[in-house]
Amino acid sequence: MSNTSANTDEHAETTLDGDPNYLVGLDLNGRRVVVVGGGSVAQRRLGLLIASGADVHVISRTVTPAVEGMVTSGQITVTLRAYEDGDLDGAWYAIACTDEPDTNAAIVAEATSRRVFCVRADTARLGTAVTPATARYDGLSLGVLAGGQHRRSAAIRNALLEALQSGVVTDDSAPVAAGVALVGGGPGDPDLITVRGRRLLARADLVVADRLAPPELLAELGPDVEVVDAAKIPYGRAMAQEAINAALIEGAKAGKFVVRLKGGDPYVFGRGFEELEACVEAGIPVTVVPGITSPISVPAAAGIPVTHRGVTHEFVVVSGHVAPDHPDSLVDWPALARLRGTLVLMMAVERIDKFATVLLAGGRPADTPATVIQEGTLRTQRVLRADLSTVAARVRDEGIRPPAIVVIGPTAGFSADQN
Repeated sequence: MSNTSANTDEHAETTLDGDPNYLVGLDLNGRRVVVVGGGSVAQRRLGLLIASGADVHVISRTVTPAVEGMVTSGQITVTLRAYEDGDLDGAWYAIACTDEPDTNAAIVAEATSRRVFCVRADTARLGTAVTPATARYDGLSLGVLAGGQHRRSAAIRNALLEALQSGVVTDDSAPVAAGVALVGGGPGDPDLITVRGRRLLARADLVVADRLAPPELLAELGPDVEVVDAAKIPYGRAMAQEAINAALIEGAKAGKFVVRLKGGDPYVFGRGFEELEACVEAGIPVTVVPGITSPISVPAAAGIPVTHRGVTHEFVVVSGHVAPDHPDSLVDWPALARLRGTLVLMMAVERIDKFATVLLAGGRPADTPATVIQEGTLRTQRVLRADLSTVAARVRDEGIRPPAIVVIGPTAGFSADQN
């Protein structure tokens, strides 16, 4: 008894008047739900049932590894045998998703006799309930039925979700309380901000933006949104951190919802925790939204994994804003030189010669691959491939400039088109 692959997101009988089903939300928290079948269709349904708090019990001769994992983690229980009449005793809801039509029919028949609603995955019109294409967003549950046209219902669900996430459709009935959100904007490509980050940005009254925050995201803001430029240009103009903190606090105290938009992740060389401390000290509520961090995502965009099985068991991310011999340096460079894994240097282009020298002196082989990625994930991305002995000269000759990330180690020689 396994899952049929006939169903995807939802089925319902097509009629000229549209979908005839009554769409309703069920409170299944703590209530017994029986799923008969343990294959791929059951696997897709179980996540939402678990999230709803249902007491989920699966009956199937076999289950997929993912379903088995849910059992191991205590999320569901499983009985490994064929369905038997009486298995729906005590159930509030049932799903028949075996690859045996007669078994599915028997499950629906038992459910009907017990007045338990039952989804039949192989032939939806023969069940007594239909699973809609669903999504959850900011406390909302979205459900779409399309008269059995499951591709259409899924497409509409996706479109609605994207419109909400992007701010094209907003929930004006739920005003955002004054406060601050520290939002990681990702490595540069505006599509790489998190869903939550984009949603909060769309609801901001005031945005305090870094230079490396994706500018396209600022272009999406409404005309009434105030934007404060908190750029920190390397070796150039910079807004003092104290002034940034003051802008966040003053904006929130004025009753505004303030988004502090940063490149990458707020807590990876972004001074995000300093800003959180300042806001908390001032009594301002703060939400932290992690971002896709550049030290991992930018190498990935250049075809470089920071780890690879059998090649490296560690990667280290290091700030290069001060030279190795600077009294403010906190980095044990000789120890880094002895590592065999991947070294990712941030803010290191201007001092790449010094970093290469100290790593070579510490024992890193001269032919260790070293790749520099400028403006990673953007259409202007440049990738310079060298080795530790030549990377400094190559950076100078090629005119590589910030923002750029340096990757040193065996995986730095990898590329996406590598055979």
